[in-house]
Amino acid sequence: MIWVTILFFTLLFLNMPIAFAIGISGLVFFLITPDLPAFLVVQQMATGTQSFPLLAIPFFVLAGHILNASGITSRLLNFANLLTRSMVGGLAHASVALTTMMGGISGSSTADAAMQSRILTNDMLARGYSKGFSVGIISVSSLITITLPPSIGLILYGFIGGVSISKLFLAGIIPGLLMATILMLTVYIVAKKNGYDQDKTYEKPSFREVMNGLKNCIWALLFPIILIVGIRFGIFSASEGGAVAVVYAILVGFFIYRELTFAKLKLSLKDAVTDTAMIMLIIATAGILGYIFAYENLPNSASAFITGITEHPMLLLFIILAFVFVVGLFMEATAVMLLMTPLFLPIVTGMGYDPVAFGIVMVILVTMGGMTPPVGVTMFAVSSITKTPIAEYTRGALPFLGAVIVLIIILALFPEISLFLPNLLLD
Repeated sequence: MIWVTILFFTLLFLNMPIAFAIGISGLVFFLITPDLPAFLVVQQMATGTQSFPLLAIPFFVLAGHILNASGITSRLLNFANLLTRSMVGGLAHASVALTTMMGGISGSSTADAAMQSRILTNDMLARGYSKGFSVGIISVSSLITITLPPSIGLILYGFIGGVSISKLFLAGIIPGLLMATILMLTVYIVAKKNGYDQDKTYEKPSFREVMNGLKNCIWALLFPIILIVGIRFGIFSASEGGAVAVVYAILVGFFIYRELTFAKLKLSLKDAVTDTAMIMLIIATAGILGYIFAYENLPNSASAFITGITEHPMLLLFIILAFVFVVGLFMEATAVMLLMTPLFLPIVTGMGYDPVAFGIVMVILVTMGGMTPPVGVTMFAVSSITKTPIAEYTRGALPFLGAVIVLIIILALFPEISLFLPNLLLD
């Protein structure tokens, strides 16, 4: 097993795509283990994708692409700018507000950050923000997306851990709103200190302006509400909600906003197929590792090792979270979720911690690895698009990363925050 682990990390450091690094390492393990026939590799890859909850992934990915092609992004941006135009650091606040509203649409933090970096960075620089601050807040605020339904990260965690996706969707709402609040507070502090965007020539929006702005993007904002209401009252499951989302996106695009064309729909389908194929290939190859974990009895070994350090439940929890965070610095979030969840979820539930509350903290923590050096996918995406050096990005993002870590600690210490809505609406 040690040689397979070395091979896996060697392939990662050689910049091999994570799915191939997992697949090749898994195949080598089967080849060098006499008791395991090689054909099990293909069998486990197929088995890893045979799950009804996974249907939610292609549907929600497609719905996000269609909604973005329907002109929703520009409407939400205009509304976010309207709400925050009179605030210190207004355009940075608009980025956070836009991400919060986009959370129920894209489901992907990297997609959200890449989109915003293209449309907001130049305007932020023109208003006097530093490039590091601008790109940092755009990147880190995209974490909000992963907490709000329909988060792809929550779907994956629920599938791997056998945790109710409906409960996870509801559990992510309050943490997502808290994250938006704490990031906007951090924006205000940093902007006030550095003199960013403090020109008060912008008037506060009137009630009429707010209502007009809300009217222009109401169909986008209704999407997550329809999703939650449908799940709550049993109209459809979380997986079936993905299909509902696609139909909703098409109806809004063609018949309400009338900006969706067949050419845009074709492009959305193409992009959705590409994104889904990437995610599903990682899931398929992770099925090999899941079999290897069980064969080597790794979950029990990891449990014995960690519980041997301390038996204090909360200390155990933070040791696990620290380990997950370190791994997330070097690996892509989807891979970390697929590898770490089967190892640590049994330990966490065994000490009496709620798996839904743990899922929210873990998804945020794992995804945050994408915003940090040395191997942050979201960091590389926004830095590449805006031509920002990694060192400059890191300096700008540090205050926001610190704010998110504070929130993670609060959510870990007080799981009732995440569990409030699931307990209220589903129990």
